[in-house]
Amino acid sequence: MSLAMQPALAENLFGNHPLTPEARDAFVTDLLKKMTVDEKIGQLRLISVGPDNPKEAIREMIKDGQVGAIFNTVTRQDIRQMQDQVMALSRLKIPLFFAYDVVHGQRTVFPISLGLASSFNLDAVRTVGRVSAYEAADDGLNMTWAPMVDVSRDPRWGRASEGFGEDTYLTSIMGETMVKAMQGKSPADRYSVMTSVKHFAAYGAVEGGKEYNTVDMSSQRLFNDYMPPYKAGLDAGSGAVMVALNSLNGTPATSDSWLLKDVLRDEWGFKGITVSDHGAIKELIKHGTAADPEDAVRVALKAGVDMSMADEYYSKYLPGLIKSGKVTMAELDDATRHVLNVKYDMGLFNDPYSHLGPKESDPVDTNAESRLHRKEAREVARESVVLLKNRLETLPLKKSGTIAVVGPLADSQRDVMGSWSAAGVANQSVTVLAGIQNAVGDGAKILYAKGANITNDKGIVDFLNLYEEAVKIDPRSPQAMIDEAVQAAKQADVVVAVVGESQGMAHEASSRTDITIPQSQRDLITALKATGKPLVLVLMNGRPLALVKEDQQADAILETWFAGTEGGNAIADVLFGDYNPSGKLPISFPRSVGQIPVYYSHLNTGRPGTPV
Repeated sequence: MSLAMQPALAENLFGNHPLTPEARDAFVTDLLKKMTVDEKIGQLRLISVGPDNPKEAIREMIKDGQVGAIFNTVTRQDIRQMQDQVMALSRLKIPLFFAYDVVHGQRTVFPISLGLASSFNLDAVRTVGRVSAYEAADDGLNMTWAPMVDVSRDPRWGRASEGFGEDTYLTSIMGETMVKAMQGKSPADRYSVMTSVKHFAAYGAVEGGKEYNTVDMSSQRLFNDYMPPYKAGLDAGSGAVMVALNSLNGTPATSDSWLLKDVLRDEWGFKGITVSDHGAIKELIKHGTAADPEDAVRVALKAGVDMSMADEYYSKYLPGLIKSGKVTMAELDDATRHVLNVKYDMGLFNDPYSHLGPKESDPVDTNAESRLHRKEAREVARESVVLLKNRLETLPLKKSGTIAVVGPLADSQRDVMGSWSAAGVANQSVTVLAGIQNAVGDGAKILYAKGANITNDKGIVDFLNLYEEAVKIDPRSPQAMIDEAVQAAKQADVVVAVVGESQGMAHEASSRTDITIPQSQRDLITALKATGKPLVLVLMNGRPLALVKEDQQADAILETWFAGTEGGNAIADVLFGDYNPSGKLPISFPRSVGQIPVYYSHLNTGRPGTPV
């Protein structure tokens, strides 16, 4: 339904409003005067579509003005329906904005951010940003929870995969470039989206690499090494900041007014919105900085958290806090103003349907092949590949003879996409096996054997399959699988083993104390080495791995990270010499966990110890 067809728009709310700060401030000031306390509070609520919030319940919240934004819905049809409900049912008809984790692609999945960083190419970053924004906006989205600019120097941390590595400068310029690419000239443009720089602050420095853990560091290290990437993203114009889940120097970021007001607002001049991470306000009670849910809301809002993600705390407890005076109207107005400001900047008060287009243009098949950008995905994926070793010119391979392709990741469409693959569809991705087959055609014989499961540790498998069957376990014995792979290797001129981690092992809440390749795969590599055939390891992983033994065994090693929708074709381009690998590592690979943290830019010491 186009804007012109809406039946009951609020008088003077929608129109051709100039996208200038002066016009925005005047408009929002006037709108705030028309809003009730409950409507202001409603703008601060960010909810997820799902079992906890079925669509009928959301409809009632919308009617009562109790929703400001929605995330985790990615079709134009669903988004249009909810925006229609705002226009038809709510009193003031303040549009919703819609957000999603578009970290390295929306429908076309690009290499994970750690892989993109390996390109050291800002043009590649621009390509990923523009295509991601185009596809996200084409799905009706207005905001993405990206880029993730947390500097990480601990490969045990699962979310190292989402960032740009260990270097402050590289992370800063890549984050800045991504913000500019995604937002374009304006997030109000039809095929641009607003970004949300995350996770503020120093989330990548959690103790021991343990997810959600505490962070404690000097001001010198914080401001020299960890804060510049956030500042770069905000200086580039990012309209939002996602607040980190961790505590920083003893205070949870969600309750840290020094971080969110003194630094972010006063020193850096940030004018956009701050968004809590998922359920973070509730977690202030567990942190010990809030006595109960009402106190958690008081602490978070007064600290400077504008929007509450995925809980009902703001809507449930703010009315009483306002009534009692524990939270002032001025504080509520500040938070609401920030939300309305970004909606204005998104162009939603010019057209609530600006990222939807006419209803008749909605795709019949949301996952249509025609919606993908395969050419760009392949080009960027090739640039993300790093050649770690090439003994006796093992690479490039010949497109003739017999090639054995083995390993649990060789034919995994889900894993090649990596974590946070947004609306990407696994069966549209190209595996390494498929890429090699595409490259050689009828010129070479390809033998395939899985060779091993990702891991034989049932506890890890159960964890990885908690929400979906992400890892498929072959019921055969480990030895039977290895024997099959060895037979294939003996018949081949060269062996390509695709090994490493499943995507779920390099994800949120997927920290690892052991950063070696899982034992099941190490046994496979040892057996393949014993055949005497040239051995190429293609690594698929979201963190640095300890590769001491594998370095001794392999003749060539390619680091491909999780390369995305066109990963298999891109990797084959490199294997066969159609593209010369140009990637470089953006994060250090330790020989063992005992070296962590290890990074190139450490300060000199007075008495260096034994070289590592």
